[in-house]
Order: sequence, then structure tokens, then C-alpha cells
Amino acid sequence: MQAHELTRPGAYPGLNLTLHDGGILEVLIANERTLNSVDRGGHQSLTRIWRDIDAAQGVRCVLIRGEGRGFSSGGDFELIEEMASDFTALARVWREARDLVYNVINCGKPIVSAIHGPCVGAGLAVALLADVSVAAKSARILDGHVRLGVAAGDHAAIIWPLLCGLNKAKYHLMTGEPVSGEEAERIGLVSLCAEDDQYLERAWKVARQLAAGSPTAVRWTKYALNNWLRAMGPTFDASLALEFLGFTGPDVREGLASLREKRPPTFMEDAPI
Repeated sequence: MQAHELTRPGAYPGLNLTLHDGGILEVLIANERTLNSVDRGGHQSLTRIWRDIDAAQGVRCVLIRGEGRGFSSGGDFELIEEMASDFTALARVWREARDLVYNVINCGKPIVSAIHGPCVGAGLAVALLADVSVAAKSARILDGHVRLGVAAGDHAAIIWPLLCGLNKAKYHLMTGEPVSGEEAERIGLVSLCAEDDQYLERAWKVARQLAAGSPTAVRWTKYALNNWLRAMGPTFDASLALEFLGFTGPDVREGLASLREKRPPTFMEDAPI
């Protein structure tokens, strides 16, 4: 596959791709109507695009960001509702969620994320699994699983403890407390933080630096370092299985209803096991 084939209109629903000079592929999460939420098509696109990028000739680096007011507000309510009510859909999205994480980790090309505004869900997984993450000071990084009523699966268990330590990871993942871009840099959750009017320029500077480097040196360094993440594969698989088990229970229905109605949730009084 050639790099220009990735940029065909409609090739990746929910994403807009532009190939820039120097082999930098810009991936734009684009659903401004819903703060770049990820629907069924968008989730599938975020899953498969990394294998295609890995195979594409002419791509030296990827920069991923969100359009408009934020990076991504996470999975849209219709997708969550489908998962909670349809076993086939649940199994499909489980496989996509698993492949999304491993595809980003195994993509040989370096990835830079530019984070601003809300960053939640599948978008957050890509943002934090990127090789270099650059956040605006006012960015709002949030793992919303516990608020929805399911375990923190997706990317959380595979990378948060490695980036910011187990204690900070437990606090933010178990309480759902958001992290600003400035705080995220302080605790090591993101690589860099910049002023709101400078974060994108900083991310482009990093992308150009990576694209100009030795492809073998950069990519093989990434491969070796990502063995830290591959070693956490069993922990990730367990967290993802527990998240999706939660989609079969009552708490996720209450969590989704409370989010729709913009009210505090009333979850079960105790866990059955």
C-alpha cells in the first residue's frame, strides 16, 4: 500500500487523513457535532487504520488530533447501548477494543498525539499509547469507565501504572477524577505539556523531528521499548474481559441512563461476587 491510498475520502469513517511533506500523516478525529465521539464506524476505523499505516510506503510519522473543541469525548451513547443489549455487538466491539490497543503498540511508525479539550474513551487510548503525547494545559483527560458502571478496560491497565505509577493510576481510574494537561505532564501521564495556543505547534515539531530521523533507529527503538507494554498483555486482557463482562450487568444501564439524563447514578448496593 502507498501512503496516498490512506487518504482516500471515506476510507476511514470518522477520520480525516492528510499526507504532509516529509511523510507525516495527519489523522484527524472528526465528529464535531458530538465533540468527536466515536461511533460504530469510527471505532472500526481507529482499530484497523494502524495496521494499514504500518504497511504503507511513504509514511514516516503519524500525528493524531481531534477536530474543533476537543480530542474525543469517547464512545457515543448509541454504541454503548448496542453493546449493553446485543451480545453479537458486544463481542464485536470487544475484539475491536483488543485489536485497537495491540495495533497501536505494534504499529512500527512513530505516533504523536496532540491533545486538547476532552480526551476520553477510545480516543484516550490512542492518545496515551502514542509514542509522544503533547497536551494543552487545559486538556481534560478522563477515563470514564467507572462513571459508566464498568471496569476500566481499554488501554488503562496496560499503560497508566507504567506512566504515572500504580497509586496515581488507581486513584484516577477508580474514582474517575479527570486530569488536566498540566497535571498529566507533572505525573508523567503525557510526554509534554504546552500552552493552549502552542500545543499543536509543539506536537508538529516533534513529528517533524521523528520523521527526519533514521527510520530503522526510530522504529526499532519503539519496538524494543514497547516490549514493556507487550509484557503487560495478560493484565490488559483481564481488564478488557472484566469491562465487557460489566456490559452484561445492570450498572452500565443505570450509568448510561444517568449520563443521558445528566444526573448522579444509583448503582447496585453491592457486587454479586
